[in-house]
Amino acid sequence: MKATKIFYWILTAIVALMMVFSSYAYLTKPEMTTAFHHLGFPDYFRIELAIAKLIGAVVLLVPVPAKVKEWAYAGFTFVFVSAFIAHTVSGDPVANRVMPLVFLVILGGSYFLYRKQRQ
Repeated sequence: MKATKIFYWILTAIVALMMVFSSYAYLTKPEMTTAFHHLGFPDYFRIELAIAKLIGAVVLLVPVPAKVKEWAYAGFTFVFVSAFIAHTVSGDPVANRVMPLVFLVILGGSYFLYRKQRQ
C-alpha cells in the first residue's frame, strides 16, 4: 500500500505542477496569446483555461470530497484530449501533439492509483 501511495503522489504532483506551470505561462507569456490564436481560440479562453487549471491542480493536491476530485480528473481529461485534437487539426509538430497524450497517461495513472487507494 505504501508504494501505491508514493506512486500516486508522484504522478499527481507531476500533473499538478504541469498545470500550474502552464497556467503561469498562459497568464504571463505574450507568445501564449499567439499560440492560442494559432489554435483558433479567442484570447479570453486562455485566461479561463489558466484559472481552471489552477483550481484543478489545487483540487488534486488537497483533501476534498471524492466527487470534486473526480470532476478535476474529468476536466483534465477533457483538457488533454482537446489539446491533442487542437494541435493535430492545426498541423502542429508531432511533439506538440504527443505531449497532451503523455500527460493523459500520467493523469490516468494518478486516477487509477487514487481509485485503488479509496477501495
